[in-house]
Amino acid sequence: MNLRKYLTSRVFFGQLFIAIAIIAVLAYLFMHWLTFTTDHGHEIAVPNLAKLTEEQVEEKLDDLDLDYELLDSVDYRDDYPKFSVVEQDPLPGTKVKVGRKVYIKINSSGFSSVQIPNLIEKTYREAVPTLKALGLEAGAVTYIPNLAKDMVLEMRFKGRNLKAGDRVLKASKIDLVLGDGKATYEDEAAKDTLQAPAVESETPLNEQ
Repeated sequence: MNLRKYLTSRVFFGQLFIAIAIIAVLAYLFMHWLTFTTDHGHEIAVPNLAKLTEEQVEEKLDDLDLDYELLDSVDYRDDYPKFSVVEQDPLPGTKVKVGRKVYIKINSSGFSSVQIPNLIEKTYREAVPTLKALGLEAGAVTYIPNLAKDMVLEMRFKGRNLKAGDRVLKASKIDLVLGDGKATYEDEAAKDTLQAPAVESETPLNEQ
């Protein structure tokens, strides 16, 4: 049988059909295996872990075949329980594959303390951002007679006078005593005279 007759024979077409069927089956099996190994179409929504403890996070993610890693603790936030999740990545609702790791940050156990800066003779406008930068808040404002308007004269915390270097917890409210700008130079001079220590006479008592 020559080549031309073979290519037009039933035997050739039968073998060609078998070869095509085998290729199709192999392609189907390959695609099925590829889908299985990459978990294509099998994704999990990341749950909301906010305010959960690390133990609760581990239990919840284990049920979903997910993992987690603790990155760090953050400054204490009083709107979250101690040692609970404050931040997570990926965010809740994100679709991920099985085994994906979720990164979390937890709340610290309490406020850390900070040193009070020297705000005396600074303006109120300067004092407020300085306090905020340290995690503190400006509390009640009291005015007393003084030439310098809105200048900080005293710092107080819960009724107690503070000085630079004293330590308070973060998020504390620092009350400020400011000058009202209504005093005159004469008032200031009179105040200085009253506050000046009395000078003792050097004349012996028996000579008076």
